[in-house]
Amino acid sequence: MRHSSLLKPTLSISLLLLIWQVLSIFINTAVLPSPFVVFNTLILAIKSGELLYHLGFTLYRLCLSFFIAMILGVSIGLLLGRSEKVNQFFNSWLIIFLNIPALVTTILCYVWFGLIETAAIFAIVINKLPNVIVTIREGAKDIDEELVEMAMVYQLGHLKTLQHVILPQLFPYIMAAARTGLSLIWKIVLVVELLGRSNGMGYQIHLFFQLFDISSILAYTVSFIIIIHFIEIAILQPLDKTAKQWK
Repeated sequence: MRHSSLLKPTLSISLLLLIWQVLSIFINTAVLPSPFVVFNTLILAIKSGELLYHLGFTLYRLCLSFFIAMILGVSIGLLLGRSEKVNQFFNSWLIIFLNIPALVTTILCYVWFGLIETAAIFAIVINKLPNVIVTIREGAKDIDEELVEMAMVYQLGHLKTLQHVILPQLFPYIMAAARTGLSLIWKIVLVVELLGRSNGMGYQIHLFFQLFDISSILAYTVSFIIIIHFIEIAILQPLDKTAKQWK
C-alpha cells in the first residue's frame, strides 16, 4: 500500500524531469540547462558550503515569520469569525492589507525601520498575516454552535472550550493556512532578501541573475523546493492526520 502511494508521485516527478530534459536538448541554449547540469551545480554549491550558508538564513527567516504570522493570524481570525461586529468593523482593513503588493510593503518597512533583520521579519509577517486571518475567519464562522453551547452547559470554561471544542474544528483551516502559507511565505522571503539583505537565497538568486547564471538560479530553487516538500511530508501531513482524529 505504501509503495503504491509513492509510485504515482515518483512517476509524476520523473515525467517532469523527462520533459525538462527533452526541452533543454530541443532548445539547446544556456537559458535552459538540463536537469543533470542543474543537479551538478547543486552538488558543487552544497560541497562548497555556500548554499547551506544562505539556505540557513532563509529558513531562519521563514520559520520565525511563519510562526509569528500563524499565531497572530489564528488569534485575529478566530476573533473576527466569532464576532460579527468586530468583523464588520475591521473587514475593510483586511481587504486593504490583502491587496497591498508584497513589494510595496517590503520597501516601506525598509524605509521606515532601516535595512535591519527586524524590518525583514516584519515585512514577511505583514505580507502573510492577512491570508491566515481570512482562512481562519471563514473556519470560525463554520464552528458548530451546538457543541459550543453544550460546552457552556457543562461549564467547561473558556480555555477548555477553546482547546477541546473550537480548535479541533478549526484544525482543517489551520492546516490549509499553513500549507498555503509555506508556498507563499518563501516567495515573500526571497523578495525581502533581494531588496535589503546581504545573505539568504533571495540575495544569492539576485546575484546569479546579474551574472546570468541560470543553472545556479535553478539549483538554488530546486534545493528550496526539496526542503519545502520535506516539511510537507514529514511535518504537515502527519499533523493533518492527527488533526482529523477528533472526528
